[in-house]
Amino acid sequence: MRRLVGIALLSAGVLTAMLAPGHPVRAAGLDVDFVVTPDGQAAGCASSTVAGLDPSGDGFLAVRSGPGTQFRMIGQLHNGAVVRTCAAEGPWVGVLFGAGRAKGWVHGRWLAPLAG
Repeated sequence: MRRLVGIALLSAGVLTAMLAPGHPVRAAGLDVDFVVTPDGQAAGCASSTVAGLDPSGDGFLAVRSGPGTQFRMIGQLHNGAVVRTCAAEGPWVGVLFGAGRAKGWVHGRWLAPLAG
C-alpha cells in the first residue's frame, strides 16, 4: 500500500509541475516528495551552499530520493554547489539542485546558508 501511495504522490507532483506555467521543479525519481510553492521562482526556498566535505574522502554529498541513507542516491553535489532548501525532515533537507532544478534530499550537516 505504501508503494501505491508513493506512486500517487509522485504522479501528483509531476502533474502539478506540468500544470504550473514556468514551474521549474520536477518530482520524477523521488520516493518522498516535498512541496515547493509553484510561483516559478521557488520563493519559498532559501539558498544554501554545499560546504565542509572532506576533499580526501569520497568528495561528494549524495542527493537521495528521500530523507535518509536507506533511500537511493539520485545525484551528487560538491563543495561550492548552490542549492535551494525547500523542506526539512529531521536533519534531512529537501533541495532543488542543478541547472534543471531537480528535487532531492541531502543531509543538512553539509549545507551553509547563503546571505541575500
